[in-house]
Amino acid sequence: MLFLVLARKTYLRNLQYRGAHMVHNIASALFGFIYISIWTGIGVSQSLGAYGMSGMISYVAFNQVSLWVAAFLNNGLGLEQSVRTGQIAIELMRPVHLFYQLMCKEWGQIAYQFVYKFLPIYTLYLFVLPLHVPSSLLTFIWTAVALMLAAYISICINFLIGALALWTTESRWLYWVNYAFSMLLSGFLIPIEWLPGWLELISRASFYPFLHYVPTRIYLGMDGPGPLLGSLGWGAGLTGICLMIARTMRRKVEVQGG
Repeated sequence: MLFLVLARKTYLRNLQYRGAHMVHNIASALFGFIYISIWTGIGVSQSLGAYGMSGMISYVAFNQVSLWVAAFLNNGLGLEQSVRTGQIAIELMRPVHLFYQLMCKEWGQIAYQFVYKFLPIYTLYLFVLPLHVPSSLLTFIWTAVALMLAAYISICINFLIGALALWTTESRWLYWVNYAFSMLLSGFLIPIEWLPGWLELISRASFYPFLHYVPTRIYLGMDGPGPLLGSLGWGAGLTGICLMIARTMRRKVEVQGG
């Protein structure tokens, strides 16, 4: 019940700004068209492997819309700001686990972005691009599961980034470092099998492919649900780390300012 209350409040708060958020949709859609144009140009003279021209267009387009589910979350789940204002002391005193309450709020944010960002941009791409559409309902279901797991992994990572603010005060830099690594290692800009050998090994040994590469491959029908076991493993492991860090945070609270 608490999950629904916190998620709903975040969702409703975002509704107040849905008009302004349309600007984000326009910019995001334009970036998608730019990436697609680049790959279209490359495909004129180079083979695009198992993807082909139409497959690569769908790969890039779906990656672009999935950013609003798996990447564009609140910086550190708002923990950095809480540390700087001292609000973190109150948050830790609440009778609800810190990680759980922040996770609930973020799911509300993700739900809003799915409805008002993911779906509108995806619908636009359906009309103006030769976008692949799965013919099986099961593929849609597994894609949805993959995106939910990707969102959860991203929530865990952002919690850890925000928690670092208790030791460094400033953790925004790590958010952008993580974002940069994600763009490269998650398969967002280029399928990870096309990366240099050593970089591909690093990517496959990390959680990054489960943010974009795995959901998109499932959507395109190039992979089954098997890779989701990796998503589940990373989700479980990161959950354990988040819970451990949250316990440590209770013993490490420094109120900044006064």
